[in-house]
Amino acid sequence: MSATLPTTLRLLTSITDVPQTAWDALVDPGSMPFLEWAFLAALEESGTVVPERGWHPRHFTLWRGSRLVAAAPAYLKDDSHGEFVFDAAWATAAERAGLRYYPKLVLAVPFTPATGRRVLVAPGEDRPTREAELYAAALEYARAEGLSSIHVLFPTPEELPVLEAQGYVVRLGVQYQWTNAGYRTFDDFLARFHSKRRHQLKREVAAPEAQGITFRTLRGEALEELDPASAYRLYVTTVDRYPWGVRSLTPDFFARLLGRFRHRCEFVEAWREGRRVAGAFNFIGPRTLFGRYWGALEEHPFLHFNVCLYQPVAACIARGLERFEPGAGGEHKLTRGFEPHLTYSAHLFLHPGMDRAVRGFLAHERAAVESGLPLWWAETGFKERV
Repeated sequence: MSATLPTTLRLLTSITDVPQTAWDALVDPGSMPFLEWAFLAALEESGTVVPERGWHPRHFTLWRGSRLVAAAPAYLKDDSHGEFVFDAAWATAAERAGLRYYPKLVLAVPFTPATGRRVLVAPGEDRPTREAELYAAALEYARAEGLSSIHVLFPTPEELPVLEAQGYVVRLGVQYQWTNAGYRTFDDFLARFHSKRRHQLKREVAAPEAQGITFRTLRGEALEELDPASAYRLYVTTVDRYPWGVRSLTPDFFARLLGRFRHRCEFVEAWREGRRVAGAFNFIGPRTLFGRYWGALEEHPFLHFNVCLYQPVAACIARGLERFEPGAGGEHKLTRGFEPHLTYSAHLFLHPGMDRAVRGFLAHERAAVESGLPLWWAETGFKERV
């Protein structure tokens, strides 16, 4: 195959239009699992990410002959649900100005606030050039369709220079993540806290034993014990707890994960009196554990912290993983040793007035986020910063 062959753009309306092996060959070995073909396919084939739910797949792919050389998962969106970069105020401002905000184009992994490459590039290809080609294709598509904007959610810091060169404005976000500072045991981790905070955390970790609760984590073949319907039932207990909750994920999504994506799944479960009372569905990457879907059938003090924070942290220490990313939100994580980390998104508005307004807003927001980082870090209760 000649390396001088030109690239050809193909816009695909389903991830299944790409062979799994071709797509996964673009995913970096150390990448997050959510960029893999099987995860994206599970979202689409389960009815989770479909036009009826506001997601219209529009995957951008570059081919050199019959070889896939770059790709970006992308979607037309009828709303902003499931993105975790909140732009409802922008949509309202656009509507008041008589501008149509939706549909918009989003380059992201649905329902997944995790940083990872938004443009996947084959080894041996010039990465910045392929990235620029796909972003240019996205802009051409947005103009042709009369879209208001393009949003690139949770890109890596390495991708920002190309995005900014393409005219995107970068937005800062913050997530609370756990970093392995070379701990040998969970007690090593607790030793980093000031005395008062350390004693509080020890009480929380010890609470389940007094409540008659035990834990175990299912991995690999052990996940055959987990009924997908049970995982879904736990998930909806959290969603249905809030008036604004939406059952975004379908039962079939969990079935597909436990089928062909089992090698990336973990399930932390809590048992009491012979009954599973809580659980957290997590995902494992080469160096990072990702916390995702939590639910509980019973309420017990500190049960959520143990299932969603302490058990995964202990597992990361035991297995030598570098990071644990429990997802978006939750300032309670700060006081339990999770440090603030910047996340990024990039935005391009086709209407000049809207573009100016958003850039002005983001300049003020960036200053607030940057000034808040030291204050958030101080809330961890660590004696020193590693």
